Amino acid sequence: MIEATWELILIIIGIALIFDFTNGFHDAANSISTVVSTKVLSPRNAVLMAAFFNFIAAFGFGVAVASTISKIIELKIVDTNVIPFIILAALIGAITWNIITWLFGLPTSSSHALIGGLAGAGLSAAGIAAIKWSTVETVALFMIISPIIGLACGFLFMAAILNITKKANKQSAETHFKRLQICSAAAYSFSHGTNDAQKTMGIIVPLLFSVGYFGAGVDPNHLPVPLWVILAAHAAIALGTLSGGWRIVRTMGYKITKLRPVHGFAAETAGASTIIGASIIGIPVSTTHVICSSIMGVGTTMGTSTVKWGVARSIVWAWVLTIPISACIGFAAFAVIRVVIGY
Repeated sequence: MIEATWELILIIIGIALIFDFTNGFHDAANSISTVVSTKVLSPRNAVLMAAFFNFIAAFGFGVAVASTISKIIELKIVDTNVIPFIILAALIGAITWNIITWLFGLPTSSSHALIGGLAGAGLSAAGIAAIKWSTVETVALFMIISPIIGLACGFLFMAAILNITKKANKQSAETHFKRLQICSAAAYSFSHGTNDAQKTMGIIVPLLFSVGYFGAGVDPNHLPVPLWVILAAHAAIALGTLSGGWRIVRTMGYKITKLRPVHGFAAETAGASTIIGASIIGIPVSTTHVICSSIMGVGTTMGTSTVKWGVARSIVWAWVLTIPISACIGFAAFAVIRVVIGY
């Protein structure tokens, strides 16, 4: 069997950072769709702001999400030499699904694509025992809960704003909400960085463990995240955000419901609150799911007929398919890798 070497580890870390880049590219729409569709910022300025806050999120809410991701594969059970190849197969699964959904303009979850890829590759490598199912179950549970929270928060935030501003001058209120939406978009971009960049950290750390980076005797269930890994992950996602993702921006900002600055402010504030809460407790949620459902929640305050539920249904189907399809791709990718490395 081909053994894991530092050269191989560096190549896979590079691929992991490419995944992080595609995450930023794919999820740029999450950060900027509302602020662009309401014409508060130009696409160029919105992208620059989102990329900046994606990066400075490195200094935000710790690495609890990275710790959760690093525990999906049972590092005590799986052969150390096989860990890099499992992660490589998982990345192939996740990146492939990201590209497919980008081509179709579907705002799916890079996070769940990665988790699906890990589960599929782990199963292919060492069977059911290779996966920490309690972690996968928690992620799957919040795959359902987090959009519901986003939907409820979006509706409640918007309802509260409408109640507070019902006697305000419409033109004056619109001007104020344009300014406030810049703040809410920045907060959302920051929350996106706190959760999504950590997922890449969570797969780089097991790679370092597999070649003894942390020394002998370290507990694989409590691996530290080096500062250089944190900065590299946030830099990669910020660069990805800079590159845009305009197909998905059109779906998020224009096709779900018609937005004004007040709606964008409510959706972004609801989404940021939900994601930051999840990051603090270490839950890797889908920022895509959360902002989509927040926009829908805001839209329902104008009447359910204002939300284009046909578009929403196609997005939900993409969500449902993400983990199983990326798991299948990850499983198949490791099956091919197994032949190449002689495992």
